Amino acid sequence: MQDADNKAAQGDFERAVNLYEAALDDSPRGAEVHYKLALLYDDKLNDPVSALHHFKRYLALNPNGSHAKDVKDSIKRGEIAALTALSGDSVITRAEAARLRNENLTLHKQLEERPAPRTTFENDARKAGSKKASQTYVVRSGDTLFSISRKFYKSPKRWKTILEANKKDIRDPKDLTAGQTLVIP
Repeated sequence: MQDADNKAAQGDFERAVNLYEAALDDSPRGAEVHYKLALLYDDKLNDPVSALHHFKRYLALNPNGSHAKDVKDSIKRGEIAALTALSGDSVITRAEAARLRNENLTLHKQLEERPAPRTTFENDARKAGSKKASQTYVVRSGDTLFSISRKFYKSPKRWKTILEANKKDIRDPKDLTAGQTLVIP
């Protein structure tokens, strides 16, 4: 271990890592070796994943050791650093992800509850005295009655209205044909 300390002090971190790893065992002394390895990986070799491994091994071998508080703090920082490094700087915490999912669901519900705005076409048809305003839509690959309803009515809930208006042309509501023309009431 003393040789490893000397190599680390000289800046020969690769050799220091090898010497520390050779000194590892499951004793409290081994916990100290894990701590020193973690510091090398964290501070000198910029390898947060390996640092986390050795910090966690330190705690497993010596949970109340003299470095325990520092190790726990380093683990918290290291997990975020590792995730950031692995994800290309786009890390958010689980709590933030959950908050964003809930906000997204709330906004979707609010949108679905809003009445669909009248299109200019519908308003013009009503002004002209037409009994029923409608338009057509050519189905694209990947379209569903839900997606078409969302496109025209800003809600997927009116898919049955589209189905009813086109029941003679739609055999299976789950299998629309690209290029098919639908009436949108």
